[in-house]
Formats: sequence, C-alpha cells, structure tokens
Amino acid sequence: MCTVVILRRPGHDWPLIVAANRDEMAGRPSAAPARHWPDRPEVVGGLDRLAGGTWFGLNDYGVVAGVLNRSDSLGPKFGYRSRGELPLEALDHAEASVAAEALSAIESASYRSFNAVIADGRDAYWLRSAGGREGRWAAVEVMELPVGLSMITAYDLNDERSRRTHLYLPRFSDAQPPEPTSGDWRAWQALLASRLHDADAGPEGAMTVVTDGGFGTVSSSLIAVPRATLESEAPRWLFADGRPGEVPYEQVIM
Repeated sequence: MCTVVILRRPGHDWPLIVAANRDEMAGRPSAAPARHWPDRPEVVGGLDRLAGGTWFGLNDYGVVAGVLNRSDSLGPKFGYRSRGELPLEALDHAEASVAAEALSAIESASYRSFNAVIADGRDAYWLRSAGGREGRWAAVEVMELPVGLSMITAYDLNDERSRRTHLYLPRFSDAQPPEPTSGDWRAWQALLASRLHDADAGPEGAMTVVTDGGFGTVSSSLIAVPRATLESEAPRWLFADGRPGEVPYEQVIM
C-alpha cells in the first residue's frame, strides 16, 4: 500500500508539493529516477525493471504522475497489463488536465484496480479504477484534487478506512511544509520515515512499513513544482533509494 501526500497552493511560488512512499516486495528490481525511456526523453521516473514502467514520474513540462494499487490488488496478475504503463502515458502530455482526460479513456478492464495522481502547478486530479472485474466501478473516474493537503493510499482520497491516513493526515497538516527554495524538507522527511502505527493497523499502518515477509517501504520521493512564471526555479525531486530514515534523500538530476 503506497502513499501519496499532495499539497496544493494556487498562487504560491511552489503551488504543488508531492510526497510519496513506495511500498513493494523488497525483491522486485527497480532503478532510481532518471531518463530511462529513449522513446520518452522528456520523462524522468523510477524504473520498474520487472515490467518496464514506473510508479512515479515527472516530465519537462512540470506534470507529475503516479500510480498506486488499490486494496487487495498488490502485484502483477496473469492476463492484466502493468499499471506502471499509466504514469508514462500521462507524462506524454504537457498539461495535467489533458493527461487526466487521456487516462480516463483507457480500457480499465485491462488493468488491476488502481488509484492515480496527475498534477501540475495549475491543476491536479486523482483517478480511481476498479480494474477488470475487481469492484463496483466499471470505468476510470477522474476527480479534482482540492486545494490544501490530501492523502491517498489504497483507499479513496482522505479515506480514514486507511489507518495510515487516519494517523498521518493530521500530522502532515500540522507540520511545516517544505521550503524548496531554501532546501528545508525536514518536517516532511521525518514524517515519511515514521514507523509509528496503532494496534488496529499494525506495521502496515506506518508511513515507513517494515514487515517480516519481505514487503515494506522501498523508496521515497519529495517533489516540488514551481509556478509557471517563476523562471528562476525548476522542479525539484529528492529521492531516497531505500527506507527513508535509513537512506538519505538525494537530488534527482533533471
């Protein structure tokens, strides 16, 4: 169950801040964000070496796109396409609104269930799909992300059925937002590294997940997108290639 935290601040110099922890089986091979796809030279993203797609990416136009499994749909399944294709398809577009519209038209039955986030400095959306015969939504739904702070896990937006959302959405709301210009990301980095959980959720309710079965948090990202007219700044991406708190965040070369 991955986690994405989104802060939208229209009119701010940094109108979009995104944090994401990737939870996956430790043995699934991957590579840190880079320009891995020769046919998509404008895209920077983490590479899933098993299926060739990505869980999170950013393009040169300032569009951010990521995909998360919905509940009870971890991993690949015979007969379904990889959900890692979806952020790459979104990042073929120069505007989040156009990218969200394009993904709304996919054949949802070809994929297992997913949530997705597509955003830029002006617009932001979350997408929900039950996938092929796995739930009650037949088509991909596109919904605008509200201004302010939001969190998505394997459930719906800000859905407190997720104990992680229940525990951590208030903590992110109370924390000092990142300051990309000065490079101060400390408050959010500390939250992304937190292993605090309650008895109901167990370790998988923490932000950084550690279990005995090989499943857990394998990487973490912090992304900031400046407003389009702020010519002195470019998007920032800090990436921890391992459990946050154990592995330092490093600047992704854009």
